[in-house]
Amino acid sequence: MGSPSLQGLVAEPPVAPPLSLADVRAAAERIRGAVLRTPTVPAPAIGRAAGCEVWLKLDNLQATGAFKERGAANRLALLTPREKATGVIAMSAGNHAQAVARHASLLGIRATIVMPRFTPATKVVRTESWGANVVLHGETLAEAAAHAHALALRDGLTFIHPYDDPGVMAGQGTMAIEMIEDAPGLDTLVFPVGGGGLLAGCAAAALELNPALTVYGVEVEGYPAMAQRLAGQPVAVGGPTIAEGIAVRDVGEAPYALLKRLGVEVLVVPERAVEQGVALLAEGAKVVAEGAGAAGVAALLTHPGRFAGRKVGTPVCGGNIDARALSNVLLRQLLRDGRILRLHFDIPDRPGMLADISRRISDAGGNVIEVKHQQLFGAPTVQSTELELMIEVRDAAQGNAIIAALEAADYAVRRG
Repeated sequence: MGSPSLQGLVAEPPVAPPLSLADVRAAAERIRGAVLRTPTVPAPAIGRAAGCEVWLKLDNLQATGAFKERGAANRLALLTPREKATGVIAMSAGNHAQAVARHASLLGIRATIVMPRFTPATKVVRTESWGANVVLHGETLAEAAAHAHALALRDGLTFIHPYDDPGVMAGQGTMAIEMIEDAPGLDTLVFPVGGGGLLAGCAAAALELNPALTVYGVEVEGYPAMAQRLAGQPVAVGGPTIAEGIAVRDVGEAPYALLKRLGVEVLVVPERAVEQGVALLAEGAKVVAEGAGAAGVAALLTHPGRFAGRKVGTPVCGGNIDARALSNVLLRQLLRDGRILRLHFDIPDRPGMLADISRRISDAGGNVIEVKHQQLFGAPTVQSTELELMIEVRDAAQGNAIIAALEAADYAVRRG
């Protein structure tokens, strides 16, 4: 199933703006004090895993947990007095909604946010908590967008587009200036791509500030719309992804035109690499990232040859990940790394068998963290028992040693 369309949010497709470093610097002045200047910090654990020097821009520390505040704050600051008095409207099921709501509230501007009916209640509550009027409409993003556009026309509201707007792009570009100022030795920048506003704004500013920089975008393999557009290919996207913040079908026309003119390449990463990035950030850098926020790290892990020996800056552009999703990602990564083993046994139904297996695992340094012991219905015969153990180990080598010790004792072991 394809991603919902965001076309129709504006009356006419925008022409690529002549976005300049001066525009981004002006945006930085407008949002100063309203948007946190987040730290850019070295991440040696990420660097060791990726084979390069890595610096992280921690925009997950923004008040709403994501970089979207930059563009929203700048765009709202550009409103005319009449537009401020009338109010604004936006459509979003995520970070853009909260960003517009927050900064409209700070400026005393009435904000309406249209969200699809499937939007999780927590996101609705957070958006409302910033003072916005939330309207739930439509079963898809496209339906919500059409309704928001209709309300804008009916009530004379100014539509704040999430990415296809020069003011939004300039605001997002402030991230690149801060990264370069805080880590002047960087030679490569990597930015996640959804609609393209972040990458376009940052690329325009960074390449004018330092033409020797290399700038990449990164998309997840299920939603490589910008990479496809830049390659002149038809857009074909869809499917579930943990990087829902960049799961976009219709990229912005203004960002697309600007990136094409600048010759910026967009890399594509597999879903598994995004999960690995989330886990590596949590364990190695002690940073919580949503899927889209970890896409830059995923690019470093997926394309090591491009970054070997380089000094790379990439943003953790959002940290709004569901606690259950984060837990699942971490457990899946432990399984992939071999630090958690799922072992299956068919053992004789005799007293002491479970105790013997547990002792052998303990003697080899493993820690049993879950036991499933089925005697009545799961076993192949009434004389046997089906046993499943989840074991915590130091690394894959220790796990292999535990399996070898069990097999040496004539236990038939299957990995889960």
